[in-house]
Amino acid sequence: MDQGTDTNAAIWKSAETIRDREQKSAERTRKNAPQWRLMGELLPFDANEAFTFLDLGAGTGPATRELLDLYPRSHAILTDFSAPMMAIGETALAPFAGRFEYLEFDMSTNSWPAAIPTSVDVVVTSMCVHHLPDLRKRALFAEIFDHLVPGGWYLNYDSVSPAGPVVRDAWDRVSDLDPESARRRLHGTTQERARRANHVRYLSPLPRQLDYLHVAGFEGVDVYWKRLDDVIYGGRRPA
Repeated sequence: MDQGTDTNAAIWKSAETIRDREQKSAERTRKNAPQWRLMGELLPFDANEAFTFLDLGAGTGPATRELLDLYPRSHAILTDFSAPMMAIGETALAPFAGRFEYLEFDMSTNSWPAAIPTSVDVVVTSMCVHHLPDLRKRALFAEIFDHLVPGGWYLNYDSVSPAGPVVRDAWDRVSDLDPESARRRLHGTTQERARRANHVRYLSPLPRQLDYLHVAGFEGVDVYWKRLDDVIYGGRRPA
């Protein structure tokens, strides 16, 4: 099926997109903070335990900020391919100076930066993996597995596609209870329609992505949270 032109890079490196996201950052944090917090709570660490986690496609680092706050002795490595977003992230993470570093990495490729350690304790992703075609999702999960220590965890907070039109219509009914959400879906501006097309282009069903984790070798694979199309799923590398 023709999925159209991939505009991901153009959108996420656009100064206009970055400005718009920053204007809505408080709303986005209010919506997503409980899920980022849950990802942290799912990890098998004591509050004062030291460990290193990798946040792939981190953007401005909102998920990392939750984990650094939850685990005061943790250290974060964040990656992204958008220099403007990383610059904003550096400022937003200033209260955690000395506990994080940014690296440039385009997840659509398998060229991992040499500066990323060969093994980390945890890998997280948040609202970025859905931008990748399925073949790349599957390969990325295997690469993540290879970068985890034995017993290390991978958790992904992301969007998935519906299992058919009945499910899709049910999701839309609930989403459209928010007038602004309904407006964007039905009568969005040219820019909003372009972003939506970019958002849904590579969405794939949840069972398929869980299967990719199983194939990569993860155990304890589960859906740890779900609301309509948004999910937290993951598993660990066997100890």
